[in-house]
Amino acid sequence: MIEARYWTALEDGRVRCELCPHHCVLSEGQVGICMGRVNNEGKLYSKNYGHLVSAALDPVEKKPLYHFYPGSLILSVGPNGCNFRCPFCQNWEISQREVQTSFVSPEELVASAGRDGSIGISYTYTEPLIWYEYVLDCSRLAREKGLVNVLVTNGFIEEEPLKELLQYVDALNIDLKSVKESFYKKLCKASLAPVLRTCKIAKKRCHVEITNLIIPGENAEMEEVKELAHWVASNLGKETPLHFSRYFPHFKMTTKATPESTLRAAYEIGKKELLYCYLGNIYATNGSSTHCPVCDNVLVERSGYSVTISGIKKGKCSNCGRTTDFVLG
Repeated sequence: MIEARYWTALEDGRVRCELCPHHCVLSEGQVGICMGRVNNEGKLYSKNYGHLVSAALDPVEKKPLYHFYPGSLILSVGPNGCNFRCPFCQNWEISQREVQTSFVSPEELVASAGRDGSIGISYTYTEPLIWYEYVLDCSRLAREKGLVNVLVTNGFIEEEPLKELLQYVDALNIDLKSVKESFYKKLCKASLAPVLRTCKIAKKRCHVEITNLIIPGENAEMEEVKELAHWVASNLGKETPLHFSRYFPHFKMTTKATPESTLRAAYEIGKKELLYCYLGNIYATNGSSTHCPVCDNVLVERSGYSVTISGIKKGKCSNCGRTTDFVLG
């Protein structure tokens, strides 16, 4: 364990964590909601520092990031735990209970990321922001080595630690689960405002893409989809990619899977507000490739994780010459 950042000592040996908006107040030996931070003798420690629960070499499109180094591979790692309690979590086995981990130092991780054709490190799978100290150390070192850093996150973090970390981050996919506070309170046991703040702060500093998991009976009404797409367009820009992802029953939620027709309807609504919308967790011949918003030329063709950059030449559409909204290697 190493001493954590962003906390305050309180009376009677208690501490208050100030990394995320939960602000857990912990007595001796008590662990925070995220399962990653513990009060040890009146100090807050990162108990998950360097402990990996999962590691793999993934296509960057799996994050999903469609406009960031398309067709590349990235070393993807994650911690045990999460600061949300979503009953529909697809990775609940590693996010909602403690499991065995393996220790990897920042130096070892960055060295691994520099091999096998990886462009860098993606901090993902559960919630990387609860791994704050480790991600900060790794991302600094990776930046020195010319590697990229990617966060796949729920965005639930306080402003000061977010800004410190973003100095070393190149791209984020932020899971914006809903634009309704009631959704976050009921299902995530969290709040919406910090997530929206993270989206806006991150967009000013690096590449951002948004994912929205559409769940029947919870956030699948088309009026809400329209409101979400409008918020993204108005606050992050029309060029910001929005991924609509299909829900499947998992963990504690037994609601039937999202109908394909619902995903298609959301996609059509999103395209009225944004230049780029995509469909995820579904085989989509229309909804996975990237088209030029001016001439409809296919810029990047995707079939699953197979990627062909077919219509980009020197960063521009090969047909009409429009500068593309991509970060290219």
